Amino acid sequence: MDRDGVAGVRAAQVVLPCTDLHATLAFFTTLGFRVDAVHPADDPSVAVVSGHGLQVRLERGLDAGPGRLRLLCTDPSAVAGGATELTAPNGTHIELVPASPPVALPPWRPSFVLSRMQSGAAWVEGRAGMRYRDLVPGRQGGRLIASHIEIPRGGPVPDYVHYHRVAFQMIYCAKGWVRVVYEDQGAPFVLRAGDCALQPPEIRHRVLECSPGLEVIEVGSPAEHETFADHDLVLPSAALNPDREFGGQRFVRHEAAAATWAPWRVDGVEARDLGIAAATKRVAGAWVLRASGDRTARASSHPAEMLFGYVLRGHATIRREDGPSDGIGEGDAFVIPAGLRYAIEDASGDLERLVVLLPA
Repeated sequence: MDRDGVAGVRAAQVVLPCTDLHATLAFFTTLGFRVDAVHPADDPSVAVVSGHGLQVRLERGLDAGPGRLRLLCTDPSAVAGGATELTAPNGTHIELVPASPPVALPPWRPSFVLSRMQSGAAWVEGRAGMRYRDLVPGRQGGRLIASHIEIPRGGPVPDYVHYHRVAFQMIYCAKGWVRVVYEDQGAPFVLRAGDCALQPPEIRHRVLECSPGLEVIEVGSPAEHETFADHDLVLPSAALNPDREFGGQRFVRHEAAAATWAPWRVDGVEARDLGIAAATKRVAGAWVLRASGDRTARASSHPAEMLFGYVLRGHATIRREDGPSDGIGEGDAFVIPAGLRYAIEDASGDLERLVVLLPA
């Protein structure tokens, strides 16, 4: 036996099916179980709870049948002679899986996307009472998720210390304010409209409270990623290490009130750099763009694999070489794939948009 247990097994999970995940999760928590993980955050279909010496994985839509056990292993191939699936004499199915698998990025499936605020897109209940609107249907083959998140009622948020297993994730405060706390970043602070935070991979954090009508834009990769609770860490942490790297990236807190604007690569546009490119080592970059001077539209393409845009205020028209022109306004989002020449035309003087490039 080593420090991880017999043959490197670190934990076991009982897998149970359910049809209503929220109701089932509430039932288990009333019995003294605590939430360890949920995913995906925007529309949870899986939750892991633990208590009384047992860890249970609840899966929405799972066909009922023989029970399953997942053994989380340091090296699954070393446990049962290379087998990763076993069947017990009573029919229980046992899966041997890595305890800490690397983040997998699915292949890009680039396409132009336009998601309108006025289209009546469904809002779904996500983690900690937050409401999510999917801004990139299809999610570029699973490579990207962008969510419009709102908390209609202000006050304390029923969140807990948690982290995400991601390659990239950022939040931009579009309306209102939210008080948050991050591992090794000192005391809790407030993100106000225009502010942004880069959440590097697996940094522990917690949402504490917010204003009524809070709205944030969250952009991350990959689209399907896990959220884990950390019940042992208390935030703010005693350590203060703002330059610490998490997964090769640094935490960023961008404050709009102290930011400067500089010319963008397209004439008549200036940009507020959110600091994402430098902190992620160009895994991604993010800017807020606004009109400046001559607003004559000129067609261009971008050098990244994908450009995500979200209209913060104002209105304009997107003209594409491969399709019709589309009007855009506040709350609309779009994706421009690599190589597609486009122009932002007929922009109002107050047009302001969030732009994220992957990679930067």
